[in-house]
Amino acid sequence: MDLRTLTYIVVGLTFALYMGIAVWARAGSTKEFYVAGGGIHPVANGMATAADWMSAASFISMAGMIAFMGYGGSVFLMGWTGGFVVLAMLLAPYLRKYGKFTVPEFIGDRFYSRTARIVAVICLIICSVTYVIGQMKGIGVAFSRFLEVSYELGLLIGMFIVFFYAVLGGMKGITYTQIAQYCVLILAYTIPAIFISLNLTGNPLPQLGLGSTLSGTDVYLLDRLDQVVTELGFHEYTTQLRLSTTNMFAYTLSLMIGTAGLPHVIIRFFTVPTVKDARSSAGWALVFIAILYTTAPAVAGMARLNLMNTIEPMSGQNLEYEQRPQWFKNWEKTGLLQFEDKNGDGLIQYRADPEVNEMVKVDNDIMVLANPEIARLPNWVIALVAAGGLAAALSTAAGLLLAISSAISHDLLKGVFMPEINEKQELLASRVAMAGAIVGAGYLGYNPPDFAAGTVALAFGLAASSIFPALMMGIFSKKINKEGAIAGMVAGITVTLLYVFQHKGIMFVADTAFLGDMSPNWFLGIEPNAFGAVGAVVNFATAYVVSSVTKAPPEHIQHLVEHIRVPTGVADAHDH
Repeated sequence: MDLRTLTYIVVGLTFALYMGIAVWARAGSTKEFYVAGGGIHPVANGMATAADWMSAASFISMAGMIAFMGYGGSVFLMGWTGGFVVLAMLLAPYLRKYGKFTVPEFIGDRFYSRTARIVAVICLIICSVTYVIGQMKGIGVAFSRFLEVSYELGLLIGMFIVFFYAVLGGMKGITYTQIAQYCVLILAYTIPAIFISLNLTGNPLPQLGLGSTLSGTDVYLLDRLDQVVTELGFHEYTTQLRLSTTNMFAYTLSLMIGTAGLPHVIIRFFTVPTVKDARSSAGWALVFIAILYTTAPAVAGMARLNLMNTIEPMSGQNLEYEQRPQWFKNWEKTGLLQFEDKNGDGLIQYRADPEVNEMVKVDNDIMVLANPEIARLPNWVIALVAAGGLAAALSTAAGLLLAISSAISHDLLKGVFMPEINEKQELLASRVAMAGAIVGAGYLGYNPPDFAAGTVALAFGLAASSIFPALMMGIFSKKINKEGAIAGMVAGITVTLLYVFQHKGIMFVADTAFLGDMSPNWFLGIEPNAFGAVGAVVNFATAYVVSSVTKAPPEHIQHLVEHIRVPTGVADAHDH
């Protein structure tokens, strides 16, 4: 069976599964729409959380960025996984104990202010919309290549699928759909990695294969990769480059606290019955996430080696453009791979020097998706990868869109402007808001803003500078008042956005041909996508300064902070 037909069948079956689950698990109340009724098992919630969090960035882009950044790409592994530990330890259990539906609702109650709630909604929407642009690109890229449709049509199909199961099922439908999507994406990620690791090293575990010798030789895979890339003028794969120590620290910190402040991930911890279950589901989520994240470095290194060996063989005989392999032709059609015969010799030359390099574009996002084709794996594996990439993008897009719609319907409409509406009206408003969010996200997918090159990392920076500090201070400080919290959120996100827009022309480009240069105008050498860490410091500092010169929080709010931090069993015993 040809690849296109097989891909249609595999992707079609997964879409039918998602839509079937949505019909089965449709929400009948606001509690089911917002938090899936609050009765999800910790293991199931851990799996859904992993799918919610592992977006197209994790599935498609991360290994591609590591493939071209080499050792420096570890910033994404450390930042994103470390952030989940921060979330599990410092935020999730306390927010679950508080027991409300959304992050803005907690901020509004803790800081006893409708204004604080509205500011939190605005910050949430800015972060989530920025993040969802990346998911829409992932959907368009995967569809355009594997279903051989235009980027625009692929995006439209993805919007319809998300619309169907997210609007109908809310959090309940999304939760069970994300469990299915996790199974699809993790199989799609690990099966090709196992095949390629066996082909290159004879070791079935990619994590071990990365540090093994190549089959039939005593040369280590990473040594061969270093040799290949340096001969072509690129930096050694295993050497840190471009990111200074300060920049590396700021980038990692921004990704960590940004992860802990992502509202669509936090909301998942409201779906389990107890505080203990919130901690447990966070642990299970880390287990499920680790399966992909420990595999990603191997996928990156092996993909880079396969790409180099195909385009620039070790024999020194350059590949003729007319004899280029089928995978090359397939990706040229998408525009993500581009060749220009600069010297007119008809040969493909892939060099670090842009004056000589005839591979004028090798998009990071093709590495994971093209790797099975480059390695000549069976068609069913390639079809599975297409389904996995779409599952990753769809699962996170659904979670983000739910966070946006619940902020609009529950926090703004019900919480501020129309508190008298009944549950049925609120549920209708939630579905209308979800539909509107999907249309808005689709528009941004069709017309991405000019800063979209780093949208995913930027979204983490915005969450780090606005939502994370407000939650931390709300849980762990009795002294922060409403004036401090509002001023902190506004200052943090404003500083970060201003810095990003000021430097939008020199956003992150993960291509080794361009690594090594930093703008002299960067503050302390910190690039825009890492500036969320500085924005967070501004947020904390502003909140503390403003709170110290204004009226302290009311007594009952200070008691609320104490109550949130006391373990449930202790509080119950004390009350009796």
